Amino acid sequence: MAAPRMQFKSVSYTGMRPGPRLIVLGAVHGNESCGTQAIDRLMEELDEGGLRLARGSLTLVPVANPIAYALGRRFGQRNLNRQLFPYDEPEDAEDFIANWLCPLLASHDVLLDLHSFQDGGEPFAMVGPQDNAGTLEPFAHCASERAFARHLGVPRFVDGWMATYGKGVRQRAGDPADVEAVLRFGVGTTEYMRHTGGYGVTLECGQHADPQAPRVAYRAIRNALVFLGLVEGPASLPIADHDVDALSLVEVHDRLHPDDRFSRDWASFDRLEQGQEIGRRADGSAVLAPFDGLIVFPDPKAAAGSEWFYLARANRQFFASP
Repeated sequence: MAAPRMQFKSVSYTGMRPGPRLIVLGAVHGNESCGTQAIDRLMEELDEGGLRLARGSLTLVPVANPIAYALGRRFGQRNLNRQLFPYDEPEDAEDFIANWLCPLLASHDVLLDLHSFQDGGEPFAMVGPQDNAGTLEPFAHCASERAFARHLGVPRFVDGWMATYGKGVRQRAGDPADVEAVLRFGVGTTEYMRHTGGYGVTLECGQHADPQAPRVAYRAIRNALVFLGLVEGPASLPIADHDVDALSLVEVHDRLHPDDRFSRDWASFDRLEQGQEIGRRADGSAVLAPFDGLIVFPDPKAAAGSEWFYLARANRQFFASP
C-alpha cells in the first residue's frame, strides 16, 4: 500500500542536567482531544518561558494519530492502540503511524498517554501488571509505574488489562497454537512501552466533551513533570490510601450476536450484584453478573465476536509490594 498523505509532529525539550525521558501523547484516538488541548497549553508555557525544564527531556506529541484526528473519529482504518508494533510491510494508515511512533516510544523512559471516554464517569488511570517474568507481559518497574500513577491527580486505578484481554483471546481462538500471536492485538502504547524496558500509564481524563477533561490532562502532565524532577516546584501529594479506588479487570464477555442487548444503559464502573441481569442474548437467555463487582467498558455497539463488556473487582492490594 502507498503511504497515506500525513505528517507527524513531536516537540522535544531538554533540560541542562541529565534526567528521565518523558513522552506525553495526545489523540491516539482522533476523537479524544483533551490531551491535545493540554499539550498545546503546556507547549505555550514552555515556549514563552513560563515553565522551564531543569533536567531530563520531555517529548510532546499533540496528535499521535493525525489521520483519525483530521476525520474527528476514533481511528482512521483501525485502532492504533491495538497491534502497536513496527511493520515491515505497512498496510493501513495506523501501520505507518506505528512505524513512526514505536521507535519514539522506545527512546524514552516513561509514557503518559492521555485519553477520554464515551460514557459518563470519573477519570481513572490504567496501569500494568505486578513485576513478573512471564511470557504475556514481563515487567520490572511496577513500583515506579504505580508511584507515578498515584501522583497524576486521580483516585481510581485499574489493572489487569492484558491478562483479561488474553482470556478473551483464548476464548475466541480456534487454534491454541496461535494464541501468542493473537495476543499481540492487545498491545497498545503502554504495553509497547513496557516491552521496550520503560513504563507508562494511560490516563482516561473524562468524557470526550467534558470541559474538565483537558484540565485533568494538563494537571497530570504538570504533576508528572514535578514527580520525575524534570521541572522544579512543590511536589504534588500522592492520592491518600483512604481515597484510593483500585480495581482489577478479571473477565471479558463478548457480544456473540448482533441481537445481543444490554438490559439498561450501562456506564463504566456501575456496580453489579451477583445474579444481576446485565443483558440478554439473541436467544433470550439472560446474561447475569457472576459476582459482586463493576462493569467496565460496556459497548452497546460492539461487533459480534468482539468485546462487549469487562468485569472488575476491588483490589485492596493494588499498591502493596509483590
